[in-house]
Amino acid sequence: MYENLSNPAPINTEIKLYSGNGNPELSKRIADILHLELQGLTTEKFANGETYARFTESVRGDDVFFIQTMAGANVNDLIMETLIVADAAKRASCRKFTAVIPHYGYARQDRKAAPREPITARLLANLLEAAGVDQVITVDLHQGQIQGFFNIPVTHLTGLYLLGDYFKKNKDFDWSNTVVVSPDMGRAKAAKKLSDYLGCEVAIAHKSRPKHNAAEVMGIIGNIEGKTCIVNDDMIDTAGTLCGSVKKLKEMGAGEIYVCATHGIFTAPAIERLEEAPIEECIVTDVIPCAVADQPGSKIKTISIANELAEAIYSVYTNKPVSDIFGGNLNL
Repeated sequence: MYENLSNPAPINTEIKLYSGNGNPELSKRIADILHLELQGLTTEKFANGETYARFTESVRGDDVFFIQTMAGANVNDLIMETLIVADAAKRASCRKFTAVIPHYGYARQDRKAAPREPITARLLANLLEAAGVDQVITVDLHQGQIQGFFNIPVTHLTGLYLLGDYFKKNKDFDWSNTVVVSPDMGRAKAAKKLSDYLGCEVAIAHKSRPKHNAAEVMGIIGNIEGKTCIVNDDMIDTAGTLCGSVKKLKEMGAGEIYVCATHGIFTAPAIERLEEAPIEECIVTDVIPCAVADQPGSKIKTISIANELAEAIYSVYTNKPVSDIFGGNLNL
């Protein structure tokens, strides 16, 4: 009865794509690009608030990709949902579980800045590995060193050049009279990359931070007088720091000011602050959903990062570089 095992049939591995409740719209865009369907996963809440997850189709031997943005008022629920889905998939004998996390929760707590503080970026990495996650795909971590908290592969994408392309394609700037501004010293390297990509100058805001979600801009390193300024950051939470930088730029004689970031968290009162701030536009990616973005009269605009995430997913699935598969780009 075992005679055929000497020449077994090849094992067929499928790619299965599922979405969490963090950003189903982005998940749908990614699925459309990959010509896949989002189905086969049920997530519910018990009466006491606990999360329940179950796959309604077989994932045995399959490569499972679970898309979950960890941001918003229910960020802790979304993290637990990811852990529970990973556990369900591994117990259902999936071949590999990849967590696609466009916004990685708790990334700002990546070190002990004061005594007796936690390092929750590392804690979350440990939790994901303990739940059975085999690989992570994410976008613009608060600090690139967070990749080192994982003992599993991390595909770290960036929205920096996507934002740069927005300005190149949609704005007729005089690049000799344009400057990319870093909102703090920690973002200086990324601001330099964006300025090199756009072919313009760079400036850095120097600030102090007396407490969380609060900062005081002390001065600007660089020439911004009369220039169009592009303020770039990785995330916008309450927008207090950002709007403080914008006001300082205006006081120092800056011309038009544009703001851009990969992660538009927009915790209240961020949207009100941005709409009232002396800026032309605030451009963010669709990593985190924003109800008011792209509405008539709103300064907040979005660009989609779905194509980049779809390329990364397919590259991980086929174990080939993106350039070998798509020539660097999927056809939308």
